[in-house]
Amino acid sequence: MRFVADLHIHSKHSRATSREMSPENLWRWAQLKGITVIGTGDFTHPEWLDELQEKLEPEGNGLFRLKEGFKTDDVPDSCRADLLFLLSAEISCIYSKNGRTRKIHSIIFVPDFTAAARINTALSKIGNLNADGRPILGLDAKKLLKIVMDVSDNAMLVPAHAWTPHFSVFGAMSGFDSLEECFEELTPHIHAIETGLSSDPRMNRRLSQLDGITLISNSDAHSPRKIGREANIFDADLSYKSIMEAIRTKRGFSGTIEFFPEEGKYHYDGHRVCSVSLSPKETIKYNYLCPVCGKRVTVGVMHRVEKLADREDGFSLSGSPGFHSIIPLPEIISETVKVGVNSKRVNNEYLSILESLGNEFTILMETSLEDIEMAGSPLLREAISRVRSGDVYIAPGFDGEYGKIRIFEKVERAEIKGQNMLF
Repeated sequence: MRFVADLHIHSKHSRATSREMSPENLWRWAQLKGITVIGTGDFTHPEWLDELQEKLEPEGNGLFRLKEGFKTDDVPDSCRADLLFLLSAEISCIYSKNGRTRKIHSIIFVPDFTAAARINTALSKIGNLNADGRPILGLDAKKLLKIVMDVSDNAMLVPAHAWTPHFSVFGAMSGFDSLEECFEELTPHIHAIETGLSSDPRMNRRLSQLDGITLISNSDAHSPRKIGREANIFDADLSYKSIMEAIRTKRGFSGTIEFFPEEGKYHYDGHRVCSVSLSPKETIKYNYLCPVCGKRVTVGVMHRVEKLADREDGFSLSGSPGFHSIIPLPEIISETVKVGVNSKRVNNEYLSILESLGNEFTILMETSLEDIEMAGSPLLREAISRVRSGDVYIAPGFDGEYGKIRIFEKVERAEIKGQNMLF
C-alpha cells in the first residue's frame, strides 16, 4: 500500500506550539493534507500521554486511530480517509563530549503505550518530563539510544533535523563530524536521519558515510496547518512493524516530500540581527564574522554539508529513493490572489479546491493541470506547474529566518550592508 507519513510533530505541551495541537485537529488536518500516518509527538509529557490514551485506540498493528466520539464532520468528502497515529517523541540531549558541549535532538518511535511508559520511567530519573513536551535532559545521545534499545526491540531512535546549527548531530555549533563520533559502537543501530527543512536528500548524498542511511523527512510541526510540510512516502503494509522495517532497510520506503531547502531557516550562513545573509564562500571571505557588527555568524546547513561532503554537488546515488520539492498549497494560492496566506480568502479558496479535487498532496503532485485550472484558475495551474518543475525564485533562509520563495517574481536576499565598516 502506498501512503504518506509525517512522523515528527509536537503537541500543545511543547514550547512555542499552538494550543490547537490536539488529536482531533491532527485528525482533521492530516486528511486535508493527504497524510495516512502521523506521529503523536511528545509521548514523554505526562498530560499529553494521558490525552493520547483517552482519545486513541489500538488498531492492532502498532498504530492507533482516533476514537469515534472525538471525530468531527468538517472534513470534505473528497479528503476523507483513514488516519492512524504512531507513538513518537523528541528528546533534547545537552551534554559534554570530547571537550565540547553537545546539543543533540532525537526522535523516538515506539509500538505501544507500554514501551512509551517504560521510556518515560527511565527518562524521569534523569530530568523533568513535565516541563516541556520536548524534554531537555543532561544525557549523552548514545545513552539515550541504549535506553530506547533496552525498552523494546521494535523501538527506534532517529537523529532529528540532522543539520540544524544549534541542536543536531551534524550541527555546526554543537554537533559531530560523523555518526560514529556521536554513537560510537552503537552506530549500527542508527538506520536513518531526518534531513530537516534546510537540506534535502540530494545534499545529504554528498556524504558517502550516509550511503547506508535512510533519509527521512517530517514537518516538525508546531501547529496543525504546518503538518506535512515535509513527509515520507511508503509503499508497505500499513503497520508499525512495516514502517520501521522500511526505514531500516529502505525496502518499502519510496521517498520524501520536501521543502525547497533554500526556504529553510538555516540554509545559508548569516547574522539575523544585522540582516546579513552569506553564502559559504562569502562567510569564508569575511573570516566567519558578520561584516556589519563583527560578531561570529551562524554557519548554516549548506556550509556544513560542504565541509563534510566527500562528493561533488549534484552527485546521485544509484537506487536512492526519490523526492518531491513542494510549496504548500495555501502559499501558492496566496501568491496567485496576492493576499496574505493566513487571510480568509486564501482559506476559503483552499477548502474550495480541496472539495473539488481532493487532498493537498494529490493536487500538488498528481492532479492534472487541466483539472487544477477548472477548479481554480489559469494562474493557479501555471503556479503549480512551475513548482512541479522547480521553476521558482528563492532568497535563502539564514540564522533562524525562513527563506523567501516566490513563483512569479524574483526575490533578492538581504543585501550585505556596511561591508566597509570592519574590512
